Amino acid sequence: MKVLVLFSFYLSLESFYGSVLTSSLHYESIFNFGDSLSDTGNFLLSGALAFPVIAKLPYGETFFRHATGRCSDGRLVVDFIAEAYGLPHLPPYLALTKGKNFQHGVNFAVAGATALDSEFFSQRHLGAILWTNNSLSVQLGWFKKLKSSLCTTKQECDNYFKKSLFIVGEIGGNDYNYPFFVGGSIKQLRNSVPLVVGAITKATSALIEEGAVELLVPGNLPIGCSSVYLTLFKSPNKSDYDQRNGCLKAHNAFSKYHNNQLKKGLQTLRQKYPHANIIYADYYHAAMPFFHSPKRYGFYSGTLRACCGGGGPYNFNNSARCGHIGSKACQNPSSYANWDGIHLTEAAYRVIAMGLVKGPYASPPLKSVPLSLV
Repeated sequence: MKVLVLFSFYLSLESFYGSVLTSSLHYESIFNFGDSLSDTGNFLLSGALAFPVIAKLPYGETFFRHATGRCSDGRLVVDFIAEAYGLPHLPPYLALTKGKNFQHGVNFAVAGATALDSEFFSQRHLGAILWTNNSLSVQLGWFKKLKSSLCTTKQECDNYFKKSLFIVGEIGGNDYNYPFFVGGSIKQLRNSVPLVVGAITKATSALIEEGAVELLVPGNLPIGCSSVYLTLFKSPNKSDYDQRNGCLKAHNAFSKYHNNQLKKGLQTLRQKYPHANIIYADYYHAAMPFFHSPKRYGFYSGTLRACCGGGGPYNFNNSARCGHIGSKACQNPSSYANWDGIHLTEAAYRVIAMGLVKGPYASPPLKSVPLSLV
């Protein structure tokens, strides 16, 4: 009799903990907002450019074996996060058709997107150089439009979204890239940081109001280690570079400034929405280890020089960018951290994703990961 009671008790415990693992410790869908660091095809589908280079090889060559609209040789951070939770890669919003199952999530990110609306840049005579007008607020509008297809009643939405992860970014990098690339100074750009951070926290707040409770908000990468920045802002002064990594100190300090302001903004949101789990994704420090020790992460060809480009010290040539005439892709992208001078390789994105899902670069931590990243 005792054996039967103990066995029944064991089964009930197993059932209880099994349900906890599948409900509270696992994401069942992901909704992603952002720019080219996480776009899985929206920019391509938007028709913003007639012949975008990301529509053809070598983009996508490593994992998909064909171009998918991702600005890399393969998978992105959002792809690795989805895989870690046993979810399919997110379909781009602009590819959705009636009757298609998108219950496991949707990607709203668009390459070239900004946190601030396009009008902000038009007023500053920068509108002509924007890749897209599909800013963060536009992407938020897409989500609101789609929401009625995901759930109808408040109870149904609450039950659905409490098992969903909302990724708000990375976004904001292009708000700085556009003016930086046409001669804007760090001092000038610092003044726009509160506006950019405000747009990100406003969108995060809006998603919480729509029912989101699990939100991951990434900061900016160390732009001073990016091939495009190293090329455009090349300096004859050795003191402008950090000796350990060869990155531009002032531009990395700018990234840190943005990230610190974003963390403060998220802390304010946590106080306003104590029921929500607002997670800061530290892209900066998740990436820095492979700049410190490239070979430890398999980057035997380096981290500052792009795999695909048209020559120059960092293999970034604005007149022969990756995919354009005069450019060439390396034979082994996984030995590089930088893909095309602006974006990273699949191998680098995998390192960042591992730092988020396994720790310690998500604060507070993401839910337990049932699967390993491969």
